[in-house]
Amino acid sequence: MENHNTSINLFADQGVEAAKLINPDGKAPIVLICEHASNFIPPFLNDLGLNQEGLVSHAAWDIGAYEMACEVSELLDAPLIAANVSRLVYDCNRAPESGIGIPSKSEVIDVPGNKNLSEAEIDDRVKHVYEPFHKLINQTINNPDRLSLSAQHASPAIITLHSFTPVFFGEVRSVELGILHDKDDRLAKLMMREVKNRTQLKAEFNAPYDVSDNVMHTINKHAQDKNFMNVMIEIKNDLLSNSSDINAIAVDLSTSIYEALANA
Repeated sequence: MENHNTSINLFADQGVEAAKLINPDGKAPIVLICEHASNFIPPFLNDLGLNQEGLVSHAAWDIGAYEMACEVSELLDAPLIAANVSRLVYDCNRAPESGIGIPSKSEVIDVPGNKNLSEAEIDDRVKHVYEPFHKLINQTINNPDRLSLSAQHASPAIITLHSFTPVFFGEVRSVELGILHDKDDRLAKLMMREVKNRTQLKAEFNAPYDVSDNVMHTINKHAQDKNFMNVMIEIKNDLLSNSSDINAIAVDLSTSIYEALANA
């Protein structure tokens, strides 16, 4: 328990905030979420034993996703909840009971600082990263002003924004845009139609990940029970390599989201 208390103090003393809310007064009937926005690792975790290459790799965050999400937020005038802490500290898109929220290896990258953790150390990360992140999402969705705004529209929506690598375990991915859904495919189908009509991107449903990979946790946690329309969007990160490309993708996505919801 001594290590547990020390860790709690370090999280608090170093001012670690798990998440931030951008554009809280946005008027769109949408809540945007970017679970893997940051590669920040609190100093007391000693970079989790990673070298510099690992710290800036896709293992630590979704490269380009935060910048894209911020532009989508501005274009749609929608609030955005973004993670402030690397998914290697705790992946906020994984339920604590799943046992996979703190990876000891990400693709080919070992994460020494995540190995042989005590239950107390795991609990600390859940308490200081996962729980406040999802608390902020819940507060944003259930803000009285937002509930009032959503009630005026037929299709309030929860949308998560991600990026993925062009190559995974040596396999080149041909898909450029993934539109992911679980049981509720309403918004996904509308989004696919808009994307196909408006862009040249190679888009697929439930790619590059299948929902059986536990990638829909945030959406299932916050959207399913409320019957909110929802979708998870994945963009290949080589399409987000500079500000011009990020802006172009953000414009395409924002227009597609807007039109999809207008036709819901």
